[in-house]
Amino acid sequence: MQLQSYDPGNFYDELFSAPGQPRPQAAPLIDWMGQLSPEILRQHHETAQIALFNLGVTFRVYNDDQGVERIFPVDIIPRIIAEAEWRSLEKGLKQRIKALNCFLTDIYGPQHIVKDGIMPLDIVESASGFLKPCIGIKPPAGVWCHITGTDLVRDGKGQWFVLEDNLRVPSGISYVLENRRVMKSTFPDMFQTIPIQPVDSYPSQLLETLLNLAPPHLAAPVVVVLTPGINNSAYFEHSFLAQQMGVELVEGRDLVVADGYLQMRTTKGLQRVDVVYRRLDDDFIDPEVFRPDSLLGVAGLMEVYRQGRVALANAPGTGVADDKVIYAYVPEMINYYLKEEPLLANVPTYLCWREEDRNYVLDHLAELVVKSANEAGGYGMLMGPSASPQEREQFAERIRHNPRNYIAQPVLNLSRVPTLIGDQVEGRHVDLRPYILNRGDEIYVHPGGLTRVALRKGSLVVNSSQGGGSKDTWVLQGSGE
Repeated sequence: MQLQSYDPGNFYDELFSAPGQPRPQAAPLIDWMGQLSPEILRQHHETAQIALFNLGVTFRVYNDDQGVERIFPVDIIPRIIAEAEWRSLEKGLKQRIKALNCFLTDIYGPQHIVKDGIMPLDIVESASGFLKPCIGIKPPAGVWCHITGTDLVRDGKGQWFVLEDNLRVPSGISYVLENRRVMKSTFPDMFQTIPIQPVDSYPSQLLETLLNLAPPHLAAPVVVVLTPGINNSAYFEHSFLAQQMGVELVEGRDLVVADGYLQMRTTKGLQRVDVVYRRLDDDFIDPEVFRPDSLLGVAGLMEVYRQGRVALANAPGTGVADDKVIYAYVPEMINYYLKEEPLLANVPTYLCWREEDRNYVLDHLAELVVKSANEAGGYGMLMGPSASPQEREQFAERIRHNPRNYIAQPVLNLSRVPTLIGDQVEGRHVDLRPYILNRGDEIYVHPGGLTRVALRKGSLVVNSSQGGGSKDTWVLQGSGE
């Protein structure tokens, strides 16, 4: 099979250090896959896609003319991370989540970071995710961000960078679990010969995190997953996690505030709800506090939450830390709150609200990636080197009109992984989204995470809505470098 003769080119490759030279942690995989013919490998690839479809592992693209569910394709050549390297990433992710949680506690409380001149108040208050109704709220155990998906990338030298933080309603963990399930059924022999850390404990870890939010005197706390409904792009994941945890999947219409508590409508009457894993954005959770036109949330929910009679994960207001301008300050947060140096670097970032940065960005648009502070999914972004002069000028006008809303970063030479494209094995760019569960006294980083792969040749955009796919991520046990 062509994998053994694969040429990584001038990129940092996750599996090969040079043509025909697998990295130590990847050598057993390369040897094993080298015994398969291209035809057999392609058949396995097609079988994996059919299995995902039959499992219902789909997502919906908003504004899609076809209006159909799509599978998130999995490439059957996995990404491999050595155990020692994973432990290093784990430490950096835990440090980052601690600092972000300190920031959220502070910014909705005494705001020391502003008063001490580390961050400007107007930058915080102008973030779309900053919610004034959350000022003064004290979530259970002081934890705001219970579930986080942090996007990581490697540059051309193999150095890891944090690309962004996702603290509101991070998605994708269901693909991690189902990709592994499909890979194990497709290549059972590999999982018996290569020491791969398992991933199937995530639902129990998540449930433990949620139960930890309930008052300790409750013998059997009631946990629910709150979904916007079947038309949401991640509805499969909502129903999957509820089923895996053995809890109810509910919509806003299934819940009501009664007798001072959040209650769920059942065939036997109302039942008190103690913990809500909410999978809808802040704006929609309570029409009495946020969007009055929301039909997805529960009227009065925020007052019950404020009184400590129900726990919400993630806490409302965490979205301020999703803002890409706030992201640029995380290294300062780590220094300020933890008195430590960051273990994971940010991508160098220009803040267009600063005149000097803005002038540089406008003069170098052809060399930079420009991002809107609050867009996601690959939208609201300019890839300067591949954009037309007209597109660059349009973005320049947007930056001049609303500089607070834009950041810019150099184009990183993202790492690649061999990927099956038709009958050929070709390098494709990837990122990595590990999932972190914060229980206050303990932070759990799930081994591996979601590797998203840009299936289009040369593309750096890995999002599913932009034609990306995924790979199973193997964190090895007892592996070396």
